[in-house]
Amino acid sequence: MKVACLKKPGGLENIVIEERKDPAPGPGEVLMRCRASSLNFHDFAVVSGMISCDDGRIPMSDGAGEVAAVGDGVRRFMPGDLAVSTFFPNWTGGEPELARLLGVPGDHADGFAAEYVVMPETALTRAPAGYDAGEAATLPCAALTAWRALMVEAKVKPGDWVLTQGTGGVSIFALQFAKAAGCRVIATSSSDEKLERLKSLGADHLINYKETPEWGKAAKEFTGGRGVDEVVEIGGPGTLAQSITAARIGGHISLIGVLTGISGEVPTAQLFSANITLKGITVGSRDEQEDMIAAIEANGIKPVISDRFPLDDLAGAFAHQAAQKHFGKIVVDI
Repeated sequence: MKVACLKKPGGLENIVIEERKDPAPGPGEVLMRCRASSLNFHDFAVVSGMISCDDGRIPMSDGAGEVAAVGDGVRRFMPGDLAVSTFFPNWTGGEPELARLLGVPGDHADGFAAEYVVMPETALTRAPAGYDAGEAATLPCAALTAWRALMVEAKVKPGDWVLTQGTGGVSIFALQFAKAAGCRVIATSSSDEKLERLKSLGADHLINYKETPEWGKAAKEFTGGRGVDEVVEIGGPGTLAQSITAARIGGHISLIGVLTGISGEVPTAQLFSANITLKGITVGSRDEQEDMIAAIEANGIKPVISDRFPLDDLAGAFAHQAAQKHFGKIVVDI
């Protein structure tokens, strides 16, 4: 089978295409003919060397494709089913704990930049009805992160105010889920063109954060001075202060990204005096993914796919991601 792998982890130039032996499923395992993957910041961190991994690692945490064969005892899948991966193969349900957060594909173990992948049946879910493999491959990391942030942790309800940042996969899924739940959405971006596209997806208010550096205050003004109920915080230290300013008393901030750095100053007095909950979010469980898929089907939600690249040009896909030219998800066809 064809795979993309990292021969010398630490740069896009070290992604190589090679042939490896086809795997076979054992008891309780599923052989998936992987048809698509999608890019996340986590994947970029792996291939660029920000996250270390073993030499020869096959990257990509997300994957979708048809079931080619099943091992003894498999009951959840049959050959021909369209299956989609989970980001944490060992986290089927319940609260996060260390053992459940190990085994991430493309990081702790080989991932989905391969024509065939074997996984335990418990590490896969069905794809939404009507989805193709490329659409399904956008869900395991970005969509589930947005879902858990809004629906599981913040528990948003109709009429709530949600603030999203930028136009990456998590932020656009958050916009789509929030609107499906009846929320009002304030969206930020540095591009007026991208803001107009966010408006077409349902964003109620738009802020160009380059033109409005105090965008937290501007967001609060849109709510009549009350503040937003939920912030999907993807920036980290460079944006957190504005997110705290935007949040209402007793509001919720889902910290899911570190695009502006891994550490920095936090206005702690402002955070605790407003009784704001700041919750770190690392994707979610298989049970939460199944709930999300049911909601996607009920609401007819489709992912926004920006660009598609072949597996042979995986490095080009990451270069495109790094240039921030995309709007939504970048899919790799396998």
